[in-house]
Amino acid sequence: MISTALQTLTVLLCLTVIASDLYARRVPNMLLLAALSGCAACLLIDGLQNHNVPWLHMLGLLSGFMLLPFYACGWMGAGDVKFFATLGFLLGARALLPIWVIGSLLCGAHAALVLMARAPALQMLPGWAAVQGRFHDSAWSRRLAAARGRRQGLPYAACLAIGALLTLALPSLADW
Repeated sequence: MISTALQTLTVLLCLTVIASDLYARRVPNMLLLAALSGCAACLLIDGLQNHNVPWLHMLGLLSGFMLLPFYACGWMGAGDVKFFATLGFLLGARALLPIWVIGSLLCGAHAALVLMARAPALQMLPGWAAVQGRFHDSAWSRRLAAARGRRQGLPYAACLAIGALLTLALPSLADW
């Protein structure tokens, strides 16, 4: 059972990561460090009060780094891996599988939509070029490009965050 403090911390972390990853394609290290520190404090207090060791949370932190090979191949960003490990520490090892499956499915759907939007057949639709031109010339699009810099790719951390929120909302997902 995950404490209310850890659930609240996880929700706040996930909402912030969703916004940051969608907007700037970044997962701030200070945010992850704050979440790890808060989680460690909650687990320490709980351990002292109930005389237990949070093995599943520590195993979750270590298991979260199982995505390191994907970073090494260039398929994921370092922030995605660190965020996944942080989720493992917050929610325990059992939550990582549903988070990973849901996040990967969402990211795959996002990739499919991006590819469909770039499809030549869509480019031939009347008015599509004008819509794209308006978007690319907008002030919002320029702010978005400036925030992202040269970072490209899919918002995998945001997809993982949605998976974590769903796993929190439906705890039976982590009962495997």
